[in-house]
Amino acid sequence: QVQLVESGGGLVQAGGSLRLACLASGTGSIFNLYAMAWYRQAPGKQRELVAAIASDGRTQYADSVKGRFTISRDSGKNTVYLQMNSLNHEDTAVYYCAADRCSIGIPSVFRYWGQGTQVNVSS
Repeated sequence: QVQLVESGGGLVQAGGSLRLACLASGTGSIFNLYAMAWYRQAPGKQRELVAAIASDGRTQYADSVKGRFTISRDSGKNTVYLQMNSLNHEDTAVYYCAADRCSIGIPSVFRYWGQGTQVNVSS
């Protein structure tokens, strides 16, 4: 069973930066075959895809975070990161890590989810 644990959330001032991390366990030695993603859900809004990274390293970003957020993965540590720069109040949300085995591309639905980490950006 794949388990995902997020860390790195917190309170930051507008214009600041945070780096989220998601540690995956239960993937065995094939973490590199998993597509990974970060979603977020703000109060009263639907969960939305923020960034995703395929097993081959290709990335995808929401328009609202392009140029500010960077997703990366460290297969040696079974960890995916989300570097968030130039944060603004609209980035306030619970951020969730998601994963699914996918040898090509980024799946439209992810089977495995973390519990989420809260990010609050003060204006």
